[in-house]
Amino acid sequence: MRGFGELESAVMQQLWDRGAPATVREVLTDLVRQRDLAYTTVLTVMEKLYRKGYLDREPQGRAHAYRPLVSREEYTARLMREALTDSRDRAQALVNFVGQMTLDEAIALRSALTSYERKMLGQ
Repeated sequence: MRGFGELESAVMQQLWDRGAPATVREVLTDLVRQRDLAYTTVLTVMEKLYRKGYLDREPQGRAHAYRPLVSREEYTARLMREALTDSRDRAQALVNFVGQMTLDEAIALRSALTSYERKMLGQ
C-alpha cells in the first residue's frame, strides 16, 4: 500500500472531515474552493477509491453517497507500518521516528505501548 495521490488524499480528507456520507457533487463543491476540477475527475477518483476498498457507497437517488471504510488514523497507521516494513533497520527507523516526536507524542506512544503490552500479556 502506498500513500494516496494528491487528489485521492484531498477527497479522503473531505470525507473524513465531513463525518457523513457524501455524493460526488458534494465533495466537488468542497474541493473547487481550492482548485479547478471537473465532476468527472472527482467521480473517477472516488470510483477508484471505492474499487481499492477505501470507500463504500450507497445509492442516493440517481447518484451514490460515499463514506470512508477506514478512519484517518487507521490509514495513517497502515502507512507507518508500511514504512517500517520497508526499512532495512527497523530498530533504527523507530529510533529516528521517536527522535522527531514532540513530548506529547512520546507520552501518547508510551501510553499506547503500555496498553498494548498489557493486552498481549492478558492483563
